[in-house]
Amino acid sequence: MQFLIEFKKIFLTTLGDVIPIICIVLFFQLVVLRKPIPRLKRVLIGIAHVVLGLTLFLIGLEKALFPLGETMIAQLSDPAFIVGFGVEYVTADWTQYGWVYLFAAAIGFATTIAEPSLMAVALKASEVSAGTIDKFGLRIVVAIGVAVGISLGCFRIVTGTPLYLYILAGYIVVVVQTFYAPKKIVALAYDSGGVTTSTVTVPIVVALGLGLAKTVPGRDPAIDGFGLIAFASLFPIISVLAYGQFTTWYVNLQSRSRKRESENGI
Repeated sequence: MQFLIEFKKIFLTTLGDVIPIICIVLFFQLVVLRKPIPRLKRVLIGIAHVVLGLTLFLIGLEKALFPLGETMIAQLSDPAFIVGFGVEYVTADWTQYGWVYLFAAAIGFATTIAEPSLMAVALKASEVSAGTIDKFGLRIVVAIGVAVGISLGCFRIVTGTPLYLYILAGYIVVVVQTFYAPKKIVALAYDSGGVTTSTVTVPIVVALGLGLAKTVPGRDPAIDGFGLIAFASLFPIISVLAYGQFTTWYVNLQSRSRKRESENGI
């Protein structure tokens, strides 16, 4: 009974959020374009699926992903767990949270690999590049960037250092990389930072940050708990640009090597 009450509440809220989008689409289709809606029955069924799916997704976030993320971080950063691994627990020393950084990197990598929006971008990038950009390789590179970013973001929460220092330094690196990276990869790299903050990654990463800020002594969840999403957006740009730079360097190296072999008559 309690589930049905919560389901009804979230369903009505979701429906209220989706209705303005539907109204805008209908207005442009019927008033501006002055054309009937093709396959109306299929469209209505699709809208119903969207509303139902979003409702169940939001319930799942509240009942599973958010509590699970907070519980995992609370257990990993618990003094009893740290002492159990032979580390003397005194205060919130950043060196005592190695398992938290590892968990953050692993969960960032896994959620990014499963991100539907990243799959779509990787597929289109592979299509327009005629297979030059490997869709799975791109996902791996982006996931590595997210893993490093979230792990560093957890380090920031533990140490309590200002967020802007990391973000400012990161974007300075991005600007420098932009000048030296292949032009074909720059726009894709910037887009890769945006698609990592979607339906799968965001809920778990937010729960991770809030749970860690609640556990670490002296941290305020409202101040220190947020900001991991910024890391998840920034570091994939760096990793994709670095991938483009490395690929260009490697191809040039191979080309020079073949040229020398040709000149030496090998």
